[in-house]
Amino acid sequence: MEKIHLEIIGLSSSHSPIGHFALVLGETEGNRRLPIIIGGAEAQAIGFELENIKTNRPMTHDLIFNLSKHFEIDLLEIIINDLHEGIFFAKLILEHNGEIHEIDSRPSDAVAIAVRFKVPIYAYESVLDEAGIIIDQDEEDVEYADDEGEFSLAEVEKSDPIEAEEDPIPSAISPTTTQDLDKLNQMLADALSQEDYELAAKLRDQISKLKGE
Repeated sequence: MEKIHLEIIGLSSSHSPIGHFALVLGETEGNRRLPIIIGGAEAQAIGFELENIKTNRPMTHDLIFNLSKHFEIDLLEIIINDLHEGIFFAKLILEHNGEIHEIDSRPSDAVAIAVRFKVPIYAYESVLDEAGIIIDQDEEDVEYADDEGEFSLAEVEKSDPIEAEEDPIPSAISPTTTQDLDKLNQMLADALSQEDYELAAKLRDQISKLKGE
């Protein structure tokens, strides 16, 4: 299965009172973005390492790193390998005594460990096909600030509900004006905030039509 190399684009805080974050990953050789909702503790663990902030005592992911090094276990890479019912899955690819081992992990923990080992982050093409959002060069400012946490869509909706509509794209919007484009871009950001990738893909197509692409 084809692996796509990713880099960390950024961490965006949530406006929701439950206080989660969006980890935004992007292709190193492409324009797809993969926003993943993560918890505050995991976001802090990733951010501390990226900013080279050292705590007085080891945090959980630092402890994992120290234990691995002590017992000569090497992390080779991490792979975001599946997406099921709105939840991402990842695995750690480890080497110990010449043997390769795969360990199941949440993506947030996997990334927090990966940045400490300074190893590549990958996603399978199938995951990016399903959940990746294509960002045009002039759309790089699309915000992911409303993304919530590494939970299922149902759990997110309990704390920050969205009104259901039979047609998620209002029929009143006819893609003919710049104002319509702004509205669709805002709806795209809202869809991303709830990990509603199906709606996001439809909105992306509408935006492309409006731009004449």
